[in-house]
Amino acid sequence: MGSTPPVKLGIVGLGRWAKVLTRAAKQSDRLKIVSGYSRSQEKRAAFEKEMGVPAAPDMKSLLSNPEIKGVILTVPNEQHLPLAEQVAKAGKHVYTEKPIAQTLEDGLRIADLERQHGVTVTVGHSARLMAGIRIIKERIDAGELGRVAFMEANFSNERALELTPQTWRWYKDRAPGGPLSQLAIHQFDVLHLLGGEIAEVSSMASKLSPVGAEVDDQSMTTLKFADGKLGYVGSCWTSPGIFSVRVFGSKGLMHYEIDFGTWDTPHLLHQASVLYLQRGTDGWAKRQDILLPESDMFRAELEMFAGSCASGEPNELTAHNGNVAVAVVYAALRSIDRKGQCVRIADILDETRARLRAAA
Repeated sequence: MGSTPPVKLGIVGLGRWAKVLTRAAKQSDRLKIVSGYSRSQEKRAAFEKEMGVPAAPDMKSLLSNPEIKGVILTVPNEQHLPLAEQVAKAGKHVYTEKPIAQTLEDGLRIADLERQHGVTVTVGHSARLMAGIRIIKERIDAGELGRVAFMEANFSNERALELTPQTWRWYKDRAPGGPLSQLAIHQFDVLHLLGGEIAEVSSMASKLSPVGAEVDDQSMTTLKFADGKLGYVGSCWTSPGIFSVRVFGSKGLMHYEIDFGTWDTPHLLHQASVLYLQRGTDGWAKRQDILLPESDMFRAELEMFAGSCASGEPNELTAHNGNVAVAVVYAALRSIDRKGQCVRIADILDETRARLRAAA
């Protein structure tokens, strides 16, 4: 028996992130990016030369190619919905980078494309695919930590110290909450994976960067899960980069931390990451370092997408999970406006669906 041929994909939006994903795709035998498109002829030519992916002269040409089963969108957030609609109408499966869309309304519309056009939607919440996060999930599910009661996560970097009015992250309407919508959203998805349904959140934020951008640049969000466990997500935009997750259970705690400098090269993550399981009450004496295998979260998400293109079945990077992460951001923003008042995730989703029904 011969091996299954790779699933052929297109990619739209040919900036830095398209190159990261294309490099990841080249490491897989399950998929192949065979066509790229950008509105900029200069970008198309540069991408074809650097990455070896033929450029399509226009969107119509890419979407009319019968070999292409799915399309990867690495475009600004506000373009996710209109481009996802074009892709789905052409009968091709959709991959969008996180967040699923610029607004929750748009995110729910993208989710509905599955029903309307019989395609799948994959959302690039890759952080949940890191080897350390997968191992923590396995240990929780196996009962090694006992009953999990509390989780904490942080994703921070120095982005707010580099902002200028020429960058889209400067503006409140394009990067609401600053690191809340740009970084913490990753951790909201990770804790959703590890902890289950998030019921409500409370949040606070402040602006401390000297550059004068519109957006807040520090945020702290507490989460209450449907089963009663609690969580915390911190995000600072004025410090060196870090990504860390800790899970506290009745039988032990686990700590995972990566070197943020290797984010764009995930196959190197395991070389500079820490994962340990601590049992018992005598601390360090019972701390077990866990060897991290080499992995690549970007290759893994693209292979999940390719699997959905081949089978027509959704994978775990669903539109629903993508929309929950955005809904948590919206709830946190409302809580900030209301001086830390708790906001229910279900209320945010219900109100948004009601607006969509009224507009229909």
